[in-house]
Amino acid sequence: MNHIFIGIAAHKEYPIPTLDGYQPIQVGSANHKHLQGYVHDDAKEPNISKKNDNYSELTATYYIWKHVDADVKGLVHYRRYLGTKSLFDHKFRQDQILNKADVKRLLANSDVIVPKSRNYYIESNESHYVHAHHTEPLQELIKVLRSQYPEYVDAAEQVLSARRAHMFNMYIMKSEHYDQFCEWLFSVLSEVEKNVDIEYYDQQEARVFGYLSELMTDMWIIANHLRVIEVDCLYPERQHLSKKIFLFLKRKFVGRGETHIKSSVDK
Repeated sequence: MNHIFIGIAAHKEYPIPTLDGYQPIQVGSANHKHLQGYVHDDAKEPNISKKNDNYSELTATYYIWKHVDADVKGLVHYRRYLGTKSLFDHKFRQDQILNKADVKRLLANSDVIVPKSRNYYIESNESHYVHAHHTEPLQELIKVLRSQYPEYVDAAEQVLSARRAHMFNMYIMKSEHYDQFCEWLFSVLSEVEKNVDIEYYDQQEARVFGYLSELMTDMWIIANHLRVIEVDCLYPERQHLSKKIFLFLKRKFVGRGETHIKSSVDK
């Protein structure tokens, strides 16, 4: 595990921590002006950079799969990192992010490093998805699994009925697992894409395949009996927890609503 590549998905210029083994990747590069100092997800063929509006950070996941030769591969976000913090850490620090030594140590006894699972408490992953998003893509995903990947159906049912999941499409794993995951993930999503009409989805809901893949991560982990180790999800920016709770309850009792809270840097 000498060569570690962890992409930092970003769609704009942002203060990126400088850490050995990490590389910022501009997602949706084919649709925008290239940022200096970033890997561009349209730099080589094949790529799905033009589909960034629908696949979100998965265009970086795809690029790493197809074009990065490393012993360990992973993806984090410019506003979310994998790391460790104590109860007394109230401010984000770069030294909290997993470094290469941390990654090697954690993968010595596990297969996948993921953020601590998000717990929805009062509803299942399936009901949360339905309250937050259009239902049809999730229904189509289950159809595709049943018809073409039946070995994943039991895992899918476990994930959908559970009340917690590893979200954000963030993970670090050995290259062979990463490549196997991507082979399955993008094969399934390409089939779902063929049969779901998203032409009239708004900008938020158009990121449908990124939303589906969050649940698919745990489906793949369970179906393949992989050993998972959880670490903290680190946020460089202040989190608006009260607003998140309000939107969560609004989706639950009123209907589909926002899932993403814009910060000042998004405006």
